Amino acid sequence: MANVKCSIPKGTRDFLPVEMARRNYIFDTVRSVFRTFGFEPIETPALENLSTLMGKYGEEGDKLLFKVLNSGDFMDGVDFGQDYHKVAPQICERGLRYDLTVPFARFVVQHREQVQLPFRRYQLQPVWRADRPQKGRYREFYQCDADMIGSDSLLNELELVQMIDMVFSRLAIGVTVKINNRKVLAGIAEMIGAPERLVDITVAIDKLDKIGLDNVRAELRERGLGEEQIAALDPVFGLVGDTASKLDALSAMFANVEVGRQGVEELRTLFGYIDAANPQCAVELDLTLARGLNYYTGAIFEVKARDVQIGSICGGGRYDNLTGIFGMPGVSGVGISFGADRIYDVLTELDAFPEGLEQAARVMFINFGPAEQAACVAIAARLRAAGVPTLIYPDAAKMKKQMDYANRKGVPYVAFVGESEMRDGTVTLKNMADGTQQTVSTDSLTDILR
Repeated sequence: MANVKCSIPKGTRDFLPVEMARRNYIFDTVRSVFRTFGFEPIETPALENLSTLMGKYGEEGDKLLFKVLNSGDFMDGVDFGQDYHKVAPQICERGLRYDLTVPFARFVVQHREQVQLPFRRYQLQPVWRADRPQKGRYREFYQCDADMIGSDSLLNELELVQMIDMVFSRLAIGVTVKINNRKVLAGIAEMIGAPERLVDITVAIDKLDKIGLDNVRAELRERGLGEEQIAALDPVFGLVGDTASKLDALSAMFANVEVGRQGVEELRTLFGYIDAANPQCAVELDLTLARGLNYYTGAIFEVKARDVQIGSICGGGRYDNLTGIFGMPGVSGVGISFGADRIYDVLTELDAFPEGLEQAARVMFINFGPAEQAACVAIAARLRAAGVPTLIYPDAAKMKKQMDYANRKGVPYVAFVGESEMRDGTVTLKNMADGTQQTVSTDSLTDILR
């Protein structure tokens, strides 16, 4: 058999034990906050029917879907001289999920008899996007989602902000939460006489942080907006002052634009709730925030780390009729997604992971031979039953080799059980940090190590 070069696809990663310990720290932190707010866990399959996924993420999102070839003789009768977009539906019926929100909407409709609305779910699973890999952007990555569906109340949006605040406070990451409303964006499109260009406007505006205002204007021209329409956006980009004054100015602009006024009032109510809740994180109104996903209809959120230059590390928003696509209209939902991989990168750059996460065990028993090994097995069984992570070195190797192994694994204590310890019912315990040793009874060992 020919040798195979060891490699993985670009944009994917292996995770070593130390990395997994740190990732699990993030997952456990996020999961504990979700549970604190009464969310319940679900899972959905990695593969979804393409009919479920296509058309939900906008033109650019559809291009980033990983499509899976049909099994069997899928080439039979297919004219491969056609345009790719016409061929793909004929040879691909399934795809890897792009996010967790659209599959969740499908889940709610499919299991409508088994879930109680309003329904709060959380989900921690990988998603896939055929994007160009770069720092902070991967083709396979985890999302940590929490959604509330079956309620229009803006208290749900407040709780999302509170969850964001709690998660990043526990992770010791300083963040700014940016908030806007898609109804405000729809009002802007109507105000400049281009309501049919809402998607074009939001896709372009969503790139403002990445490409700058001049390039956004250029893209709007490419998308067919006239110079007067583009110039009419300048007052929006130029709004200054606190949240209340910006909302007052928008109200005046939207004197004859009903959808815009609705968005302003929703923002006014939400920021009133937030002011009363007094979160630790910074929260600001950002009228250029658009979030390119087509299914958002109300409040939208994006979270940026204050001390690390990286894209958003959390985002989400309100979607009023995503389940309607699957035959269950009139069910509104709102949710957020924590980007575990980018959060990992932020914590790494800040050197903010707690110490000790990578410990394989709390204690390792040195192996002196068959008789001592048998004694260690009995003691280790009691420690493990009490919840103390415990290792026994598997071979009676040289002492230096065993001690070096404990050092490399970051095990804080090494235990010795020799002839005298076996006779006396004791264990000699060495603290690997300071080198001190103590001989203790096996009965007290659990309390000491715990």
